[in-house]
Amino acid sequence: MNLESAKAVITGGASGLGFATAERVIAAGGQAVLLDINEEQGAASVAKLGDRAKFVRTDVANEDAVKSAIQAANEFMGGITLAVNCAGIATAGRTLGRDGPWPAENFNRVIQINLVGTYNVTKEAAAVMQLNEPNAEGERGVIISTASVAAFEGQIGQAAYSASKGGVVGMMLPLAREFAQFGIRVNTIAPGIFMTPMMAGMPEEVQDSLGKQIPFPPRLGRPEEYADTAAFIYGNPVVNGETIRIDGAIRMQPK
Repeated sequence: MNLESAKAVITGGASGLGFATAERVIAAGGQAVLLDINEEQGAASVAKLGDRAKFVRTDVANEDAVKSAIQAANEFMGGITLAVNCAGIATAGRTLGRDGPWPAENFNRVIQINLVGTYNVTKEAAAVMQLNEPNAEGERGVIISTASVAAFEGQIGQAAYSASKGGVVGMMLPLAREFAQFGIRVNTIAPGIFMTPMMAGMPEEVQDSLGKQIPFPPRLGRPEEYADTAAFIYGNPVVNGETIRIDGAIRMQPK
């Protein structure tokens, strides 16, 4: 698949990893529709990207909202060839905290946004992709989801987050196998500690401390490095059913 003709739907696209991916697609000559819940940031991001980009306010945990957003994206771009799932939350809490057991509603919210939200976008985007004309390799589309190293080495307080990201990794292979008949590839990126808007809000000394925990390079990952990985996956037809860690060789400690 060629990024210059990509028609991309990107969740969490108003900022962070999603916006960096949208920038990469637009810079290559493609089109991008940003799905995000932050309207103000979404409008500002689209203004930076230009007329080949569009913003659609979307709560990925709401199935009907996702269906409507995917339809709007399909109409704007005349199809969808790439879906990148970056929307997510990292709410943390000890299961047995000072105030008692962590409420199940908190756990469920993380699962609904990170895991169910990823599934909602994946299935709706794939339903559009299956109608595309295949390229010379028989490809019709590519779906990339975002997990985390926490899917494998979750820290104390990350039970919900790790479960949600482990679920993203777990559903990838069954989906890749199912969608193979349509020429749709499904892959996952598992970032380590990256400079996201949430991280940018932390004191500089905290950012430096976290960066130094990474073997090499000893710094936080950059959003454009996530975008580089997404571009590589999109362009390489044999990358399918795979989780790619981009973490500088870090293995997270219990806390």
